[in-house]
Amino acid sequence: MKIYTLHKKLELRISQKEAWNFFSNAKNLAQLTPKEMNFRIESEIPPKSYPGLVLAFSVTPFLGLRQTWVSEITQVQEPDYFIDVQVSGPYKYWHHKHGFNKTPNGVELEDLVHYALPFSPISNIFNGLIQKELEKVFDYRQKVLKELFG
Repeated sequence: MKIYTLHKKLELRISQKEAWNFFSNAKNLAQLTPKEMNFRIESEIPPKSYPGLVLAFSVTPFLGLRQTWVSEITQVQEPDYFIDVQVSGPYKYWHHKHGFNKTPNGVELEDLVHYALPFSPISNIFNGLIQKELEKVFDYRQKVLKELFG
């Protein structure tokens, strides 16, 4: 199984606590996801994430095919980071660390994603396309965050 990496950083002029409060509430995912993905929350969402929390969403990432994505929050180190892993969904493997690093001017958001494609090794030839689509999703997310928090 080939593991790929996506790494994004964004500095915002908000406090680490503000960033934590926004991101640790999974209800905010909807506004950070491109509209064309038709993101829907399919499970109850508590106001705060905790280890063992299982969340279900559905999206239409490719070709208009709706897929359910189930994630578990496996680690929480408030206010520094939390990690979600895909339990079931479009990837063979998905591990996403959401980091919130204090800076002199606010907070640096750091997304570190490790993922593997289903049907590997055949599907590995499509990673260029998949990586490009993931970059678009995270670029959209950064654009929205800049609009929300300046």
